[in-house]
Amino acid sequence: MSEALLVIDVQNEYFTGKLPVTYPHGSIVTILQAMDAAHAARMPVIVIRHSNRAAGAATFVPGTPGWELHPEVKKRPHDVLIEKTLPGSFTGTNLEAWLKQHKITTVTIAGYMTQMCCDTTARQAFHHGYTVNFLSDATGTLAITNSAGSVRAEELHRAILVTQQMRFSQVMNTVEWIQSLSLFLS
Repeated sequence: MSEALLVIDVQNEYFTGKLPVTYPHGSIVTILQAMDAAHAARMPVIVIRHSNRAAGAATFVPGTPGWELHPEVKKRPHDVLIEKTLPGSFTGTNLEAWLKQHKITTVTIAGYMTQMCCDTTARQAFHHGYTVNFLSDATGTLAITNSAGSVRAEELHRAILVTQQMRFSQVMNTVEWIQSLSLFLS
């Protein structure tokens, strides 16, 4: 199979830490369904974990509970665990070398946050020549307020999905993606 599932930053920080994901509700369930379906289809599952090594960092600090993978992700089979320190999963990691070694041509994006690490990784994958699927209900985010303004989680999520569909990715929900695996395998 020439496709791999990328499970990006499904870490405790988004559940019990300072950045609780709120939209879409239940995204952890669909992420786990995607992992299970990929494993059943013998598709490589790549788990990616963010590490914030900056002095005085408040989130994703290696060795802290927030940095740890969500317990359900941690106990599921995966082919490789990749550590990253920037939003893009290709930057400063061995992700591309691993994908090339395993002759992967398509990546499917699941995880957190929609507008940050998922969006950046999808764009990087597209720029590197990969076909990209972006799972609309297996990615998620939260409301953001900063000096540029405020945006609700649902609006932010939808804006990224619309933008991804314009050029970078095929946006689909997890059920559609799992059905596409079934068609491929039959």
